[in-house]
Amino acid sequence: MSTLLRSLLPEGRSARLLSASAGLGVLVGLVLSGFEYVTVELLLRGVEELPLGVQAFAPLFGLAIAALLLRTVGKGASNSTSDEYINAFHTRNPSLPPKLLIPRLLAGVSTIGSGGALGLEGPSIYTGSVFGLSIHKRLERWLGRDAGRLLLTAGAAAGVAAIFQAPATGVIFALEAPYRDDLAHKALLPSLIASAASYLTFIAMPFIHVQPFLTPVSPNRIGLAEMVGAVTIGIGAGFGGRIYAWFIRLAKKQARKRSVTQQVLTGGLFLGLLAVAADRIFDAPLTLGPGFGAIEWLLEPDRSLRLILLLFVFRALATVITVGSGGTGGLFIPLAVQGVLLGAIVSKVLTQAGLDSTTDRIWPILGLAAFIAAGYRTPIAAVMFVAETTRGVAVVPALIAAAFSQLVAGRSSVSVGQRVERLGHLEERFTMPLAAALTTDVMTVPPDATLSEFVWIHALGRRARVVPVVDQSHYLGLCSIEACTAVDRDKWEEVTVAEVLDNEAPTASPSWSLRDAVAAMERTDNQMLAVTDENDTFIGVVVESEIVKLGEILDETGGGPG
Repeated sequence: MSTLLRSLLPEGRSARLLSASAGLGVLVGLVLSGFEYVTVELLLRGVEELPLGVQAFAPLFGLAIAALLLRTVGKGASNSTSDEYINAFHTRNPSLPPKLLIPRLLAGVSTIGSGGALGLEGPSIYTGSVFGLSIHKRLERWLGRDAGRLLLTAGAAAGVAAIFQAPATGVIFALEAPYRDDLAHKALLPSLIASAASYLTFIAMPFIHVQPFLTPVSPNRIGLAEMVGAVTIGIGAGFGGRIYAWFIRLAKKQARKRSVTQQVLTGGLFLGLLAVAADRIFDAPLTLGPGFGAIEWLLEPDRSLRLILLLFVFRALATVITVGSGGTGGLFIPLAVQGVLLGAIVSKVLTQAGLDSTTDRIWPILGLAAFIAAGYRTPIAAVMFVAETTRGVAVVPALIAAAFSQLVAGRSSVSVGQRVERLGHLEERFTMPLAAALTTDVMTVPPDATLSEFVWIHALGRRARVVPVVDQSHYLGLCSIEACTAVDRDKWEEVTVAEVLDNEAPTASPSWSLRDAVAAMERTDNQMLAVTDENDTFIGVVVESEIVKLGEILDETGGGPG
């Protein structure tokens, strides 16, 4: 028996990785329980108790504090959180500076706690990701170099698992989020361990109230009508998620064009006006916060179709404005709220059409799954979230709704850093930065050198067929053996390099990838690219043979971008 038990246990670095994942989960659970308590129970609940006039100004103050924290403590850091996880995942050596964790986490507390229409999962994912990479950095010799991306993903999974109280959702979301049509499957086991540990730690805190996101539903049956409804909701969510994602990306783009002061004042003013308008229409400022109040409002049976449609638009506007104002938070919960409202709209339409409404409470659940799937491109995580938060009811129609929303949504996503799918080994190498094959110690030729000097000193002496022509540090072009042979040899002592150089050959920028360089070489049939800055200052060269040599080295060492 002891032999059997030993055979089931992981060995070597695998056991170390799982131990580190468990510790990571406990740490993330502890920190996020405090984050959730301060943000929701202390701040947001406190804001909800204030007079309407004060509530209307609360988002303005929250956005201002968040911007101040990011600008001072964060040294100008962006408000990005969950996108930072995705961007780090796709880099060769993932890195998230721990010094930015506190300002971004506090910015999330300020934004969401004051009524900003974003979710807690953004800062939670970022927190878990930072902790995962920090643990790897401290224990790299013990865990191995390749464990960094695994712990990064495990940390993100732990963040989602804790804040949603849904461990399986955390695992799947962290694996799905980096790609629109693929999974980061290698991080599955560490993510499972970290998510479970984080969830158990989070719910063990005495000040945490464990409650489902939606009230569990027990429909009488799941038949053809429910399947058709799932398809309808999926198509509607696909279009809705596509438009929603477009507005989110537009808001992020516009935010970069405006000053922080403009963002805060404009966004705070509009969020306040929305809150006042919502209070007049819905008898509560339902545009404030992640949207839990909107779902509670929706549970009342007498809500009209017109009011639900208005709330759908108001909530979407509030989230887009908060994003465009530099608010710090996530989009998973706002997407879920939009989905619940969409499902309620479908339910009302079916009821008014005189169709059977015995299972009308299933539609908001299907809308939730479909809208999250369309907006974040995480269909499996969306369905798992439904399964965990509603005790497994309506999983099959939720799968159908999520699938159809994916088909309609196309390539759109609220996350700008997602890739379509994992790249192959060779394709991954081409995403490496140009610096990986850049040679800076390069012999150049001045423009006033004669062709005779070029041939005897450079071509024959250094065995170089093509040489960059540089006047002091200013790049002028390339001189080649072919250009020299086109000139009568008797004139080599008179003709200068400046007269035959090729100044139309493309140059590369230091920000290029190897893919960009190879494409430029193929277009012009060159085997060398000069690398210059925006002032045409010569930096170095990239040679086709060096790219090939780099590939051979990576093959021998087992290296590469991941």
